[in-house]
Amino acid sequence: MNATGGEVWDPFGTLHGALWIGGGQWAGKSTVARLLATRYGLTAYHYDHHDARAHNDRRIAHRVRLGEPTADPDPDSVWVNTSPQEMADETLAGFPTRFEWALDDLRGLVSGRPIIAEGWGLRPELVAPIIDSPRRMIVMVPTEEFRERQLRELPRAAAVDHAVSDPDRARRNRLARDRLVADEAARSARRLGIRVLEVDGLDDAEAVADIVADHFRPYLPLPNVRMP
Repeated sequence: MNATGGEVWDPFGTLHGALWIGGGQWAGKSTVARLLATRYGLTAYHYDHHDARAHNDRRIAHRVRLGEPTADPDPDSVWVNTSPQEMADETLAGFPTRFEWALDDLRGLVSGRPIIAEGWGLRPELVAPIIDSPRRMIVMVPTEEFRERQLRELPRAAAVDHAVSDPDRARRNRLARDRLVADEAARSARRLGIRVLEVDGLDDAEAVADIVADHFRPYLPLPNVRMP
């Protein structure tokens, strides 16, 4: 069943058999999904890649249907002159439509082993009506300390990929928005009984992948055997 009470169209059983990693940006979701895909021979679906590229035509068509301008808004209006809360509210409001586009992508995937889908747009409240158990999903969010460390070591972790009049303010706004969106994902997950994994950066990616693999254990095949 979907959020509106209707049956979710799943012609190949892909959606109901998938494993889901949602949460905040810069929590290591893509890295963990890649590691698990390699270990277990899974098919990985990276939401951010499709959302930023393959879904652009759908995004434009959606704006046309709503009678909105098809061009992207002025970067300053998005990143500089809008409060983080307004940015977060707009992002959250857009996720249900973007989630439907991701579901269309996933419906077309058929794999002999589970599909693992990851991305910040895979929201707990959107995924919950599809899965048969909360254990099919985990929500990863970075701690504030981990984000601060990333900012020191990886400047691109807070970069705004647009020319704006006030880059520092745009950066602060993006960071605050990301935190609000991540916090909402964690609240939603806990309300639905879905596990939240706070990533603090003390464990390396392989160790975090071990934790996620243990969470998904009932649904994972045997790991790939590496020949000596």
